Amino acid sequence: MSLKLNATSLCSMFELPTPVIIPLATDAYGAIRVRDTRVLLDVIIVAFQAGATPEDTAQQFPSVALPDVYLIIAHYLTHTAEIDAYLSQRQGEAAELQCAIEMRFNPLGLRARLLARQRGAR
Repeated sequence: MSLKLNATSLCSMFELPTPVIIPLATDAYGAIRVRDTRVLLDVIIVAFQAGATPEDTAQQFPSVALPDVYLIIAHYLTHTAEIDAYLSQRQGEAAELQCAIEMRFNPLGLRARLLARQRGAR
């Protein structure tokens, strides 16, 4: 006895999944984070680009569920240009912030100044 199924009978047997919600949210500073975590979209994508598997990423960030890592990577693969533009903007902002901090607190000779201060405190 063979069982013949067509698309109509399959659809009636199994309920189709509901639309997927990507677990990302924008914080008060404009950074995109994995919803309900402090993990930035940036680190998930950078790990993926570096060759990390979703399992590796979920292990590195235990607050992010493995299915969420898969959803985020799938979202990245379907919206690569937009997310790459966002990541580029974030890198630019980080570079500007680093310059501003280094201008205010010159890192050159920092180790020597700290060691001298430590010697003076003895």
